Amino acid sequence: MTAFDLTGKVALVTGGNGGIGLGMAKGLATAGATVMIAGRDAEKNGRAVEALGGSAAAIAVDLAEESGAKTAVNATVQKFGRMDILVNNAGINIRKSPQEFSLEEWYSVLNINLTSLFLCCQAAYPHLRIRGGKIINIGSMMSIFGASFAAPYGASKGAVVQLTKSLAVAWAVDNIQVNAVLPGWIDTELTKGAREQVSGLHEKVLARTPAGRWGAPEDMAGITMFLASPASDFVTGTAIPVDGGYSAQG
Repeated sequence: MTAFDLTGKVALVTGGNGGIGLGMAKGLATAGATVMIAGRDAEKNGRAVEALGGSAAAIAVDLAEESGAKTAVNATVQKFGRMDILVNNAGINIRKSPQEFSLEEWYSVLNINLTSLFLCCQAAYPHLRIRGGKIINIGSMMSIFGASFAAPYGASKGAVVQLTKSLAVAWAVDNIQVNAVLPGWIDTELTKGAREQVSGLHEKVLARTPAGRWGAPEDMAGITMFLASPASDFVTGTAIPVDGGYSAQG
């Protein structure tokens, strides 16, 4: 188990106060990492810290603001003296037909899902290169497939995969591994909204998923521990589905 041991490591998880982000944060904490949660909602942040226990901490920050990434990274380093792992999970979605999106809505999705992710990577880089580090970017099934109701979201998540590859190539010399995780349909507050807005979505997901169920946030813990640990030191530039076989279906 030494290869998966994260004792002494410090991780920043954006959007880590619920859903997939909290599931990933719990995996990191289970493996021994100290976790900093970055999220807009201070109350949710507090509940997440309680759930993680140990020396976990949180910072209320809006990553839609240009300064948000540096604020989150600097708070992590100031609190714990180092940073080894960055999990870019913060994201939003607006569901409607492509022709109905305003330019403001388009930019809002791209800004959080892609631009803020890039800024977090930039802010983390000087700290990660000190000892080598890990970046885990959260893509989506929409990185692979199109959806009529998620054009900006799909565009942003497709770009996340390509950005991950570019960063992996650029920063390999610094012993920084950069990978993407592509969650399938995970049962969270956000996907509950999708099921309410998209008729028949629940049944379609079950019919296509070989595992026969929606994923749970806890299903994201294992891949996070692997990609954050020395076990994945020769794995970089990948995009790994965690989807119960959804993407394996023709």
